[in-house]
Amino acid sequence: MNHVYVYHRIDTAPREWQALADRLASEGAARIAAAGGTLYGLWRSQIGRPRDEIQAITVWPGAVRAAEAERLLLQGEPDVWTRRSEGLYPTLRPREATPPTRQGNYAFRWFATPEDHWPEFLDLCAQAWPGFESAYDSQVIGLWQAIGDRTATAADEVTGAGIHAGVRSLLLTRRPNLAMWERSKIPQGTAETKIRDALSRRYDLCDWTIVSTATLLTASDKQDRARWT
Repeated sequence: MNHVYVYHRIDTAPREWQALADRLASEGAARIAAAGGTLYGLWRSQIGRPRDEIQAITVWPGAVRAAEAERLLLQGEPDVWTRRSEGLYPTLRPREATPPTRQGNYAFRWFATPEDHWPEFLDLCAQAWPGFESAYDSQVIGLWQAIGDRTATAADEVTGAGIHAGVRSLLLTRRPNLAMWERSKIPQGTAETKIRDALSRRYDLCDWTIVSTATLLTASDKQDRARWT
């Protein structure tokens, strides 16, 4: 089945992010399910984004417009200041639309890659991911390609929409914690150096990239109680 994913970024009224997230995880998820979709995940800011911002992903078994997915997720919510949504197609991953459930350090990294570099970019991902996951107790949740369907018309410095040409993509990775984030940047031994070389080559192929980290509000194992941004 060809699934469509929709990325949502939601700015809440001050101090309302938790209450809104709780409603989205219950009432919002129910509205989406009634329309045939699934709430893939909700994330709260950890490093690099405002405290009162929520990121969400919904997944749909077939064509859906970003505006309709956004409407269903946020319908009737009083504490939303700004909303931006964008349609995505999965590439190498995820292979199935099973939502992530483990808490951890989730990195949302956006890339803008020249179209003629995109095939090599994908090859490098496929080459590096197995070793990356085994070496660092980490998981690549997904790599999605933006399809140009978005609800906002203004340029977006977070996703690169309206600013950067080429193939825009979102890479979502999970590490167990921020210590492993740092550890994964400092290779130890030949095998890890090979992984880092492939990831560095991928980094050098793109025109632009940006990253922020978040924790999973819809985790089933434990909740993040820390105060980050």
